Amino acid sequence: MNTLPWLHPDRVAALEQALRQRILIIDGAMGTMLQAHHLDEEGFRGERFEHGHDGHAHAHDGHAHDHPGGCDLKGNNDLLTLTRPEIIRGVHDAYLEAGADLVETNTFNSTRISQSDYKLQHLAHELNLEGAKLARAACDAMTAKTPQQPRFVIGVLGPTSRTASLSPDVNDPGFRNVTFEELAANYTEAASGLIDGGADVIMVETIFDTLNAKAALFALSELFHQRGARVPVMISGTITDRSGRTLSGQTAEAFYYSVRHAQPLSVGFNCALGAEDLRPHIQTLANLAESCVSTHPNAGLPNAFAEYDESPEHMAGVIAGFARDGLLNLVGGCCGTTPAHIRAIAEAVRDCAPRALPCVDQAEAA
Repeated sequence: MNTLPWLHPDRVAALEQALRQRILIIDGAMGTMLQAHHLDEEGFRGERFEHGHDGHAHAHDGHAHDHPGGCDLKGNNDLLTLTRPEIIRGVHDAYLEAGADLVETNTFNSTRISQSDYKLQHLAHELNLEGAKLARAACDAMTAKTPQQPRFVIGVLGPTSRTASLSPDVNDPGFRNVTFEELAANYTEAASGLIDGGADVIMVETIFDTLNAKAALFALSELFHQRGARVPVMISGTITDRSGRTLSGQTAEAFYYSVRHAQPLSVGFNCALGAEDLRPHIQTLANLAESCVSTHPNAGLPNAFAEYDESPEHMAGVIAGFARDGLLNLVGGCCGTTPAHIRAIAEAVRDCAPRALPCVDQAEAA
């Protein structure tokens, strides 16, 4: 895969130059920002789905389907890319104004598997395509304003709602509700849309099952070979709780060695934990990784109401310690974070040098 040329060599060169110069800032939570709009079912449906089916599809295509009372679309945040694009663009703009160098597409659940929960699996390619286009337009507009600080689009591949190495049935541990091949096909379709929409980087993120991630990495490798060109890949796992392991049972070290063959632009962790609890796992990656290291933690742990209380100042103070100790190349926020958190984090790491890559140090010493 890494012998192929870059699809957008100028963009990759600009990104690599920025990574050498400073710690880059990833945006914050999309869902947290969308919740603030308090959208109801009608708000999610928009005009296209106001009658309970896809108004742009046709019955003979097999895509027109009613939602007879049991398929509400409220909560399908990815659908807002199509029904309320101005809201999604507004979120991107807010994070860019706060100092984000990279914004993530609103495509965390834009695979056929995840959208099948809403009977909208036929939208998978369109959601990724349009999601990348929205982020691309926002980044290009901000880059035009601040050409000395180019902005980049991260095309997001989420984990899907199924797991390849764990059974959803506690009474049948050998059962699986998805195959590696099905996951790879889902990721291929999603990644195609992201690349066609203008993503600079693809991030396989919030990985709780490494086998799912391997399906995504396999899909990307095959897709790049089909196209004869590649884009950089970021990988971000999830330590699910204070046990220090992913849901599929791997430590940070084991996770890294499971995915390093992909030679990603970066490896990191996001979600599930706040910055303080993620610190030892980021330290592990910083000690091991030949690539850049990233993290975008939650704003602490959720309270009794599933809300996040960690202030921008506190979170930025913790992450500043990461940066001072040379652990980071990229940093942002996940659940509960807002533009205020991203602005505070950007300010906190502004004067800290990025983590030095081991291979770069060795090359310079030679």
